[in-house]
Amino acid sequence: MAKIISTMFISLDGVVEPDEKWHFPYFDDAMSAAVSDDYGTADTLLIGRVTYDSFAGAWPERESAGEEDAVFAKILGDMRKVVATRQQHDLGWRNVERIDGDLVAAARALKADPSVKGVIIAGSVSVVRQLLAAGLIDELRLLVHPVAVRGGLRLFDDGEPSYHLRLVKSEAFPTGVVRLIYAPTEAPGAVPYEEMKDQVPTGEDS
Repeated sequence: MAKIISTMFISLDGVVEPDEKWHFPYFDDAMSAAVSDDYGTADTLLIGRVTYDSFAGAWPERESAGEEDAVFAKILGDMRKVVATRQQHDLGWRNVERIDGDLVAAARALKADPSVKGVIIAGSVSVVRQLLAAGLIDELRLLVHPVAVRGGLRLFDDGEPSYHLRLVKSEAFPTGVVRLIYAPTEAPGAVPYEEMKDQVPTGEDS
């Protein structure tokens, strides 16, 4: 069964709308390698319309320009792209298709398709939120930037139940960006204060 992996640039206060003012200064070779690793897990890009429009408005031209970023642009162009959108206009890029019907059902079908190597979700917060709620996200891969943006769309919305996550991998980059890879896990059992009070700091030197 294919994994569905979400990859996002995110600020310390949880904002996931990358802006050149707080994202570009932290992009370096280490982050580039992390992004390459993420995309190497998948042959299918599942993406929301807003993020898709951003990608389609930039990467085809970058591929045509043939500069340093043309290699990655070609990778994106060659990937199968599945777009969650209700609009019927021409999506205007190669290897792209519109989800026919329900997003959750489409994601389940992609996971179960033996011909799919893996699915990556770039950005697309609304898509990630819906698939988290449905239990379909296998990994959250977050590149946490050392900045509190203090405004903007955040990854997690208000609601219940809580999402409990297991840390799979962590890595700190020279810029201060931290790469965190999480997978869903069961909630820990309740622990009353009486059972953990012996672990409270005493204020004495160890």
